[in-house]
Amino acid sequence: MGDFCYYKNFKIHYTHQGAGHTVVLLHGFTESLDIWNEFSARLSESCRVITIDLPGHGKSECVSQVHTMEIMADCVKTVLDHAGIKQCVIIGHSMGGYAALAFAEAYPDMMKGLGLFHSNAFADSPETVKNRMRTNNLIKNNHFNFLSEFIPSLFAPENQMKYVSEINALVRESKSMNAEAVMAANSGMAERPDRTHVLKNAGYPVLFIAGKLDTRCTLDKMMEQISMPNDSIALIMGDVAHMGYLEAKEKTFYAVKTFVDGCY
Repeated sequence: MGDFCYYKNFKIHYTHQGAGHTVVLLHGFTESLDIWNEFSARLSESCRVITIDLPGHGKSECVSQVHTMEIMADCVKTVLDHAGIKQCVIIGHSMGGYAALAFAEAYPDMMKGLGLFHSNAFADSPETVKNRMRTNNLIKNNHFNFLSEFIPSLFAPENQMKYVSEINALVRESKSMNAEAVMAANSGMAERPDRTHVLKNAGYPVLFIAGKLDTRCTLDKMMEQISMPNDSIALIMGDVAHMGYLEAKEKTFYAVKTFVDGCY
């Protein structure tokens, strides 16, 4: 069931289904809550599932020229307050993981578990920040071309033909975003601080899902942070890049389902 709430007079779109303990699923850069449709339907058989279109994505409006992870976290809090949620497990894919970390830092008492799905707690390196600024120029000049090239690159090379229909669907979905929204999210990621302290201080379990072929969130980064929390669970896959929810749907769903069950 879809609904809207307002963050500083801007519409934020979310869905909710099922009943019981709550899990919140956050999508990544240029995605929307629709990436979680199958996960949500299956998880909702045993718990309450909230999915959210982060600012400027899907049906949610842009709320700022730069969508910092702190702004995204506050939009998530607005949704949870609107839905009457006091505690939850939050799982974020890529950028959604950055937003989940910002939420966990700001609202630790609401956390029952945290999942980093091809995501990490480190800040961007200076070189990555420069690359993001160069990317903004590409987006400004022709964001349709950027999206057409960017999204396939998130998949392992051998999976790009295997999942061509899914890639085309993601590209079509992303092109509903305007250039300003894409740049706002990209700039927000560039500005995010290191949040490894959130992992080190976590009083709840943390799930890590990683692909050995992931060039965006590399395995060495994942391995470095897995030992930080007191209670870690990890799924590391050899034939997967950055899009495990498609490249290894059953493996990643099982990891998410058993993690959520264990957190409660």
